[in-house]
Amino acid sequence: MSTAAQQPGSTQDFDLLIVGAGMVGSALACAMADTRLRIGLLDSQPLESIPAPTTASGFDPRVSALSAASEQILKSLGAWQRLPTGAGAGYRSMCVWDAEGTGEVHFDAQSLGESRLGHIVENYQVQNALLQQLTASRVTLLPKVTVQGLVREDTGWRLDGTDGQRLRAPLVIAADGARSRLRELAGFAMREWDYLHHALVTTVELSESHQHTAWQRFLPSGPLAFLPLPSKGEKHFCSIVWSLLPQRADAMMALDDVAFCAALTEALESRLGPVLSADRRVCIPLRQRHAKQYAMPGLVLVGDAAHSIHPLAGQGVNLGFLDAAELSDVLHAALERGESLAELTVLQRYERARMGSNLAVMAAMEGFERLFHAQALPLRWLRNAGMTLFDQTPLVKAQVMRRAMGLTGELPSLARP
Repeated sequence: MSTAAQQPGSTQDFDLLIVGAGMVGSALACAMADTRLRIGLLDSQPLESIPAPTTASGFDPRVSALSAASEQILKSLGAWQRLPTGAGAGYRSMCVWDAEGTGEVHFDAQSLGESRLGHIVENYQVQNALLQQLTASRVTLLPKVTVQGLVREDTGWRLDGTDGQRLRAPLVIAADGARSRLRELAGFAMREWDYLHHALVTTVELSESHQHTAWQRFLPSGPLAFLPLPSKGEKHFCSIVWSLLPQRADAMMALDDVAFCAALTEALESRLGPVLSADRRVCIPLRQRHAKQYAMPGLVLVGDAAHSIHPLAGQGVNLGFLDAAELSDVLHAALERGESLAELTVLQRYERARMGSNLAVMAAMEGFERLFHAQALPLRWLRNAGMTLFDQTPLVKAQVMRRAMGLTGELPSLARP
């Protein structure tokens, strides 16, 4: 690995440029690092180890619910092994229930013969592990580069950055998040709409153990999730994601800590006892986006740049890791055949492999979100009856769990043990 410090007005040539060094972009860089390609990974931020948070709980509010498939991808890349001991909390079960009725569903890893359903891991821990892995690779890190222009040239694309920096490559991958600047510059058409909800995110200390369980209650105002974090001695913690109407979110943000913890305790029906304390709250507007295509000649979208969904089931980053793994398979296969990686026909293999799966997950999340916001009495009765029936159908439930965990279906090679 090398870190390039560009001079103003300088130009660098690569075979592959990845824009965005978040978890998905860094994972893709790791996946392609064993090739002969000259790879550049650029980001507007410094590409250095991220320090531990200075919150009262010691946890960063940004966490991900990593599926078994995502865990396997990170293991295949050598990054999972670099996570500090105790960095993530494995959760063995999930409990989901309707606030307006008796419908309740329980998921348990033991019923599948598995030790856990997934892990809740702080994003910065995963990011650091991937960056550590990249230090032992040939990938060139390009920190503090903000893309301001995108130009199509005869041999590929030219990225114009700050201070007159120029980067050129026949293939460019946009992994720069939901508000992707590169996607905008390239002119990808999008389908997007506002959920008219905000996600309130923070870390809380509980008076009782979370029981290695992810808890989710569907309230009329939106779902509330308590995601288990590692305990520290006798102290128990959860990361919370609370989807609220904007006015209600503003009201929750305005409460003092004591009143906010009381509101959280009530919203979860005191299932984990009183909430003792909360870190600083973060409020994020929720918007769904999906690109109408993932690829054009020499340019392809991955992760949140291609699709961003409601955080209802924590599937966003898992879809992104599968994108990166699938694109890696496509590009490796093209190299073996001697094909041009920038050809649209090559990149569309990735698009065909991932678009249907991503759309299916997005449609399911959208359906759940709409169903649980419905207040009509027949629909409320139907969803409660449906949840009860689903919970009493172990074979169907097991199939759904295995699919969500990434244990079945056509998986890219990095996601297979």
